[in-house]
Amino acid sequence: MSSAPLRAARAALISGVAATALAGCMGAGTTAPQLPSANFVQNQEGPGEGYIIGPLDELQIFVWRNPELGGKVQVRPDGRITTPLITDMPAVGKTPTMLQQDIKLQLSEYITDPIVSVIVTTFNSTFSQQVRVVGATEKPASIPFRANMTVLDAMIAVGGLGEFAAGNKARLVRFDKGSGKQQEYALRLNDLIKRGDIKANVRLQPGDVIIIPESMF
Repeated sequence: MSSAPLRAARAALISGVAATALAGCMGAGTTAPQLPSANFVQNQEGPGEGYIIGPLDELQIFVWRNPELGGKVQVRPDGRITTPLITDMPAVGKTPTMLQQDIKLQLSEYITDPIVSVIVTTFNSTFSQQVRVVGATEKPASIPFRANMTVLDAMIAVGGLGEFAAGNKARLVRFDKGSGKQQEYALRLNDLIKRGDIKANVRLQPGDVIIIPESMF
């Protein structure tokens, strides 16, 4: 065999080996499972139904036909609230639904069948009620979780990806209460933000952490 064909054969062999190695490297970075797409997102701005009230949260309490018994209150640092007819009621650690049931029980001593609703208007949640975005983003931050929040919402809140972000290698870390362990999921932030692939958008849960690495080159 002449030297020219021999060199061509060697080049082809080296190219094939390099392509196989690159494919292997790419596959190694995408072993984490992916979450289902967030195909439908409701237009809801408040915290989710499972939101846990924390210190300094601001609440709006409504008592039907008895507006003077409600009003705006702020949860004190000691975790309690005071409203007309109710003094030092514990609020921290409860969902809005749990708190309104407790208020209803207290008010039933004074009025018949009170109808109570509790809305969190301003919330200063703990880390367990926040979504944290760290790594190669414009402004890493902890964001209060809101009902039906998605990865796209979180990325908008932090100003998008950084200049050298490897968005498709991002990971979502979520604590599984059932197993007591952390689970990692693959995210495709480049596809979502730069290519507009809405299938790459996924729902978030309170306590989620989004980690965005930088590209190596």
